[in-house]
Amino acid sequence: MATRRLFINSLASAGASSIFFCNCCNAQDIQRVTLHPEWDKGGRDAANIDSLSHQHPNAGTKRKPFIFQGKKVKVIDTHAHCFFPEAVALAGSGNSVNGAVKGGPEHYIPVSATEVIKRRIENMDAKGVDMEVLSVNTFWYSKDFDLAKEICRINNDNLAELCRAYPTRFAAFGSIATQFPELAVQQLVELMKNPAFKGVAIQANVAGIEHSDPRFHSIWAKAEELGAVLFIHPQSVSQLSQRFKGNGWMSNVIGNPLDTTIALQHLIYEGVFDKFPNLKVLAAHGGGFLGSYGPRMDHSCFVSPSNCDPSIVLKKKPTEYLNQIYFDSLVFTTEALRHLVAQVGSSQIVVGTDSPIPWEEFPVDHVLKTPISDVQKAAILGYNAARLLKIPS
Repeated sequence: MATRRLFINSLASAGASSIFFCNCCNAQDIQRVTLHPEWDKGGRDAANIDSLSHQHPNAGTKRKPFIFQGKKVKVIDTHAHCFFPEAVALAGSGNSVNGAVKGGPEHYIPVSATEVIKRRIENMDAKGVDMEVLSVNTFWYSKDFDLAKEICRINNDNLAELCRAYPTRFAAFGSIATQFPELAVQQLVELMKNPAFKGVAIQANVAGIEHSDPRFHSIWAKAEELGAVLFIHPQSVSQLSQRFKGNGWMSNVIGNPLDTTIALQHLIYEGVFDKFPNLKVLAAHGGGFLGSYGPRMDHSCFVSPSNCDPSIVLKKKPTEYLNQIYFDSLVFTTEALRHLVAQVGSSQIVVGTDSPIPWEEFPVDHVLKTPISDVQKAAILGYNAARLLKIPS
């Protein structure tokens, strides 16, 4: 019960409102804990249960570092998640913020949660990860201006505090209210004044509106100006929810990579990368399906001109834009990683694990076993991320 007690204490100390805790995996068994009577907006959390707590199988040990040209390579995990109780409490009754996944309780790491942070760092050591770049999956795009602004403030204050307390172990992608572009630009400017923030985490669309929509161009212009990285993380494709029903969690296995694929193709096809050629985009889960099926894009407008906008004339072939996007290494097999290297270049790939969810528990071995050169391995494990995020390597 230590994890739940720690979570409740963290929420109470933050002065937050209310939140739901799930004692099992059935939604009807959710238990509400009300901590602040003037609020009644607790988000539902099916993952903060003790049975879903997860530790690395080698926790308590440190993986041997990878040495390249006589120096230890600093392994930087660019895809690592967290939540903060006070922000989740503002999600709204019925909103599921954190799904029922292993590692769910380890998402909650306000700086006061010293035991959870300790376990998290132990997991990092066992994986061979020196630094995690933390991000919060968006749950505020449908909120009004004031609530979205407050959720982002809570997230960013907590992320800054964590990075200040553990400067060698954590950096961060900040939270912005993308649905309000003027506010998002202001948030981006403030975030990038703090060296702990390397950019911002955004969903693959903004409440159903694609990032290529001109209303968001002011955000991308400011990100390009500031050198801020846009970490795109998907949250499935809600329009396909009926077809995703059934065994196997298809909403994640298919939906998440598909969500990223659609987002990137809109940015490519609609000329966003031509308009902002120095925009730094990092795509989760190996960029979805583009790494293995991207070349189909190069044939689409030739085969069917009627399905393409003649007013949009791209400066390059669609696949050539893949060589300026960054992708994490979360593709599960060495052959998939080798192929991703062949498609986009080793300079565009960085480590990603989805921590604390145990999708990839041996990220260093995954890279080292891939049939690529040691130069490429060192780049993927740390040098690319250090250059992209301006982290001393």
